[in-house]
Amino acid sequence: MRIGLGYDIHRLGADRPLLLGGVEIPGAPGAIAHSDGDVLIHAVIDALLGAAGLEDIGTYYPPEDPRWLDVSSRKLLRETAARIRESGRFTIGNLDCVVILERPKIRPFRDRIRANLAADLNLKPEDIGLKGKTREGLGEVGCGEAVEVYAVALLRRLPDDQD
Repeated sequence: MRIGLGYDIHRLGADRPLLLGGVEIPGAPGAIAHSDGDVLIHAVIDALLGAAGLEDIGTYYPPEDPRWLDVSSRKLLRETAARIRESGRFTIGNLDCVVILERPKIRPFRDRIRANLAADLNLKPEDIGLKGKTREGLGEVGCGEAVEVYAVALLRRLPDDQD
């Protein structure tokens, strides 16, 4: 088994909806980003790539590349999962994620977020842990100026094809 850790943070304030796991979260400004700004998916991608021993998200989807302007992070997640499957080395076991956002609470959106991630990664929703936390008013996240996410991914090594 291999474990990867992913992290991402985005400033809030874009004139678009906040996306977490492909779900629009009303009541918060959108993330300022080159892509759609889905900070949860970005952290998950980095966790998966790290567990697979691959480069980070910026290597595959550099923000200066116009192809990725406003791209759906779910598309990037599906491409990342395919990259891991096509390597023939690993299968995705599970994820555990912590979203740190002062408001709104993510609990009402948890099931939909987990369902999206599970669909994109060919997992079951119960294979995805998702927790919401606040910064208790501290720092830029606590003041509602940013959202951050930590994600951990477990990959299982596939048996060698050698006889």
